[in-house]
Amino acid sequence: MAQPPDGPSTPDLEQYGYRQELSRSLTFTDLLIYGLIFMVPIAPFGIFGSVYSGSGGMVALAYVIGMVAMVFTALSYAQMVKAFPMAGSVYSYAGRGIAPPVGFLAGWVILLDYVLVPGLLYLVASVAMHSLVPGVPVWLWLVAFVLLNTVVNYFGIQMTARVNKIMLIAELIVLAIFLAIGIGALASGKGAGFSFSPLFNADTFSWSVVFGAVSIAVLSFLGFDGISMLAEESREDARQIGRAMVGALLLAGVLFIVQTWVAALLVPDAPGLLANGDPEGTSFYDAARVAGGGWLANLTALATAIAWGFANSLVAQAATSRLLYAMARDRQMPRFLARINERHKVPANATLLVAAVSLVLGLYMASRDDGISLLSTLVNFGAMTAFLALHVAVVVHYVVRQGSRDWLRHLIGPVIGFLILLYVVINADIAAQTLGFIWLGIGVIILITFYLTGRRPVLAGLAEGSKP
Repeated sequence: MAQPPDGPSTPDLEQYGYRQELSRSLTFTDLLIYGLIFMVPIAPFGIFGSVYSGSGGMVALAYVIGMVAMVFTALSYAQMVKAFPMAGSVYSYAGRGIAPPVGFLAGWVILLDYVLVPGLLYLVASVAMHSLVPGVPVWLWLVAFVLLNTVVNYFGIQMTARVNKIMLIAELIVLAIFLAIGIGALASGKGAGFSFSPLFNADTFSWSVVFGAVSIAVLSFLGFDGISMLAEESREDARQIGRAMVGALLLAGVLFIVQTWVAALLVPDAPGLLANGDPEGTSFYDAARVAGGGWLANLTALATAIAWGFANSLVAQAATSRLLYAMARDRQMPRFLARINERHKVPANATLLVAAVSLVLGLYMASRDDGISLLSTLVNFGAMTAFLALHVAVVVHYVVRQGSRDWLRHLIGPVIGFLILLYVVINADIAAQTLGFIWLGIGVIILITFYLTGRRPVLAGLAEGSKP
């Protein structure tokens, strides 16, 4: 079946071989808020220490590079969502832009991101709550967060969108309080005083060190790609989905850079943090304590818990369930994951499976001293590897197949984005590389099994006789 031309109207999925099953109710504002909530405006609160120690104290630089890298990726997403405005994200784009087997592997690799990220979010939030209420164990907080989010997601995407707006306002208020008090504290002589060291420090700088930290810092940016998962629930022009992705990324990036710069100058024991890392995950709260005392430390810890454990994990669970739904309806995941709850118009089975996996994973990682840092690097490795396939898909689909001469958007931008991400992947944590390639190897074995059993990946609308 020939591909339909790009157009400004809301896409009809039947052109691509699918039925419209999800509810088209989301506006551009909903998409923008969804992306901001997924990225979490206060995301660095939870992983600040890991990025600080990994970057030699140049935490703001790590976020600058991460934002630049993700801008190129967001622009590639914007091009592919115009061509294929459907759920599935990079799975759909690589499968239709390059070939179905490549799409399966891209979807499989990004599953390492999407399936693991809710568990990471629940764990960070539970650790933060435990620091506030030590009498309640981490595992009990984790169970409570999983149950709450699963109930909200089960009642439909409109319920999720309404909750998102409330949570975004609350996060921005907390961030504004921290920045106002933090900048005031620096002006009054607290901390290290103002300097450019969070952006560049000649004593600790090396590209390998900084890009190693970027592989953790980009965790804060990963939400922008989740917007593409809602393509079948947006009532907007497909081009607006890409604009929402770029807009959310740039807004969040500025907030990340400013808050980490201020926090880096307020760290109470910079040499100790560089030497020992942040196994407790509390270094940002320690910086807040220097700026405003115990109440500000507690406020930032509470905000992290609610943002990561409820708001962020809520949208992460929604995005993951849509990826599983998209792969399942193409028979590349178990078919039961493609079933829709007719009343609420959500992939109910996929939502429940994500909740179960998040619970088991979170409880296991809570028992490890390196649970947060290990999950962070694994999540990022999966996303970065899948994004490499996305950039290739832009070039293949537009330049090779369609003969596009828009060199900037369809060749130069994707190539630059590819090279930056490749360098990040190469400099990622060794354990993450090892486990990531093991995961990819399992995907290759599954793909081979598909071919041997006569179930080669076929996407609806790309071959005659294929079924959605």
